[in-house]
Amino acid sequence: MTVPRPRSAWLLLIAAIIISIVLINPYLRLDIDDSRLDMSGNLHYSLLVAHIFTAAVAIVLGPLQFMSTVRARRTLHRTIGRAYLLAGVLPSAVTAIPVALWSGRIVTQIGLVIAAALWLITGGLAYRAARRRDFIGHRDWMMRNYALTFLAVTSRILTPLLLLAQSPFIGDGAGPVEERVQALIPVGQTLGWIVNLVVAESLIRRRPRDSGMHTNAGNGTARW
Repeated sequence: MTVPRPRSAWLLLIAAIIISIVLINPYLRLDIDDSRLDMSGNLHYSLLVAHIFTAAVAIVLGPLQFMSTVRARRTLHRTIGRAYLLAGVLPSAVTAIPVALWSGRIVTQIGLVIAAALWLITGGLAYRAARRRDFIGHRDWMMRNYALTFLAVTSRILTPLLLLAQSPFIGDGAGPVEERVQALIPVGQTLGWIVNLVVAESLIRRRPRDSGMHTNAGNGTARW
């Protein structure tokens, strides 16, 4: 199995645009009182806003990199790839770390800091593979990287599913639904990137290795 087919890439893009609108909408007024998360101060809020807006850039630009029409235009592919990494992944991952650490939730702190670190590492490895003209390696690392980016979507699917799965095992004294949702969000976030990476890895390993994108690490440096 190769990278997402055109139809799958378009579905990813549509989902990315929808979730990006949902993500940034509460922060368009730049009012700390509108934050969906508890804030410890203005710096915390500023980093959160920076994280969310740059994450939206990565979420939306990522699916474009899997479209054959974009990949066929090398200059366009490189430009979008650079914007994805430098204006999306890099600032969003860097700001995610203090935002997670200030959350006061141990699951969020551990889960999102690990996810942010992996986001940076896979992005760096994807860039290095492209520079080495290892196009198969570049594609594989970009799939892993976007799997981490897509956490924003997956976590919003898993959290209500976790709430539903929890319902038969709790009594009437479980507390308001809003409180239970807030408690499950960190779990959904952590499970989200793990599930995404497992799916991405299974797709990568199922793909035939003679898939037409050659590895040519020894012929100099690519202009990526």
